[in-house]
Amino acid sequence: MSAIRGHWGIENSLHWTLDVCFNEDQCRKRIKNAAANMTVIRKIAVNMLKTETSFKGSINRKFLRACLNQDYLAKVLGI
Repeated sequence: MSAIRGHWGIENSLHWTLDVCFNEDQCRKRIKNAAANMTVIRKIAVNMLKTETSFKGSINRKFLRACLNQDYLAKVLGI
């Protein structure tokens, strides 16, 4: 039972992050595989922001900083 709860805790936290940071619930992409492709790209972005450790902040703050600062974006992307 605890394994099931742990799985849903991870699922819910990922979906919450995608909805809050990337406003995924408002996505209106409906042509062919566009919605699925964007979901994969968003999940990759969340993972890259989580693994970047030079800036201590929430995923939302890291996302905002990457949008505003090209040097930090390059660091997140590993360039």
